[in-house]
Amino acid sequence: MIKRIYEKIKHSTVYDIAIKTPLDRLPELSTRLNNSIYLKREDLQPVRSFKIRGAYNKISQLSVEDKEKGILAASAGNHAQGVALSAQKLGLKATIVMPATTPDIKVSSVHRYGATVILFGDTFDEAYAHSQELMLKTGATFIHPYDDEDVMAGQGSVGLELLEQLPKMDMLFVPVGGGGLLGGILAYIKTERPEIKIIAVESEESACLYEALKAKKIVSLDRIGIFADGVAVRQIGTRPFNVVKDLIDDVITVTTDQICASIKDIYDNCRAISEPAGALSLAGMKTYINKHQISGASLVAINCGANMDFDRLRHISERAEIGEAREAIFSVCIPEKPGSFKGFCEVIGARSVTEFNYRYADNAKAYVFVGISVTPGDQDTQKVLGDLHKAGYTDTYDLTHNEVAKLHIRHMVGGKASGAEHERLYRFQFPERPGALMKFLVTLGGKWNISLFHYRNHGSDYGRVLVGIQVPETDTVNFQVFLDALGYWYQDESKNAAYGQFL
Repeated sequence: MIKRIYEKIKHSTVYDIAIKTPLDRLPELSTRLNNSIYLKREDLQPVRSFKIRGAYNKISQLSVEDKEKGILAASAGNHAQGVALSAQKLGLKATIVMPATTPDIKVSSVHRYGATVILFGDTFDEAYAHSQELMLKTGATFIHPYDDEDVMAGQGSVGLELLEQLPKMDMLFVPVGGGGLLGGILAYIKTERPEIKIIAVESEESACLYEALKAKKIVSLDRIGIFADGVAVRQIGTRPFNVVKDLIDDVITVTTDQICASIKDIYDNCRAISEPAGALSLAGMKTYINKHQISGASLVAINCGANMDFDRLRHISERAEIGEAREAIFSVCIPEKPGSFKGFCEVIGARSVTEFNYRYADNAKAYVFVGISVTPGDQDTQKVLGDLHKAGYTDTYDLTHNEVAKLHIRHMVGGKASGAEHERLYRFQFPERPGALMKFLVTLGGKWNISLFHYRNHGSDYGRVLVGIQVPETDTVNFQVFLDALGYWYQDESKNAAYGQFL
């Protein structure tokens, strides 16, 4: 199969519609990381994503009979646009099934290319299942986003370009969702230049390749995070995995904060805004350099897409400094008396306070939620923690990696409610679509009292809610039955330190 894909890449039709994207050297980042850092700009494709390559390569080579049946696809965004534009270019009818949670910007883009859009379900899995039903009913030709040799060959043309643009490349970092891009690139580069190291990069919230390699077989993840929605896939494709398992050099996972930091890096170096999946491989490169102490090498990351709602930038900007390890967040207990804040700042010294949230709780002490600038690396954060302990602030905790603190607490510091008996704290995710929040409230608030609630739109496909609910011990079993029947992902945060200190 590897040889077949390699030959298909050499004879690909992608340049009928796609462009040879630039390979930009990032001077500031290269100096900072002591390596020559390059970024492959797939965000400059006509649909702002590499997906146009695979979609067109597949559709253009269909038989006349298959083309006349019409084109069908399931996608939450980039593949949908690639299929729609390819069909328009070839004068074909296209139908795209998208989750009802898909942001309007992506739906309107598909409409603009002349495709029919069917909104179905809350997740890609539900949309995909519906597309398979439509395929059986209509006989339309289905274009898979990654588990197809012709699609992989189209994506693999990125590898062909990279060898032409940077023959002395030492390492290439490739983002992974279903694995089509990675499989295609591996088939070409490892055939031509097997000495070049290729590192797969996944979000730690959807690390389906990492788990498959560990199990030595394809596995389906029970749950995936959706921040990097372009790679949020439960399991890697069968065909990509058959290529990847024998050729990949390494795989690394990164956090949401590290992705946000790399979105900022790309903006600082290129004045371009990538989607989270687009910054994924750069985040992996930075992590890999630090982990293996690499210097003096030529390293390439792929900016695979730039289709993102503007509203998400607020969330990204909040997390970027933490992802770069330039900001640490602490909970600090200080005396409730005049001059306490001044005394605290004197201990911090010349460091900048980036955030300070506080509300009076009682006459003796107060908990403050504070952000402090630090030198990148955990050592400096630990030094700040040590300095605070030595100065008498012994009730101090590092919240830098506490998701509840970063997503919710920082926006709602306001003191504890002593009258909220039997309160339990839960974190939920629900489909982000019109009426979803109201449905969530109605469903949740029918039997137990809501004593705390925080929701903030992050411009994503899913809403994130923090809820305090008063549930007596005698009602625990019934409440668990309710949670299981609700159908939303949830996590009990009742023992979270930030909750205990601030809420």
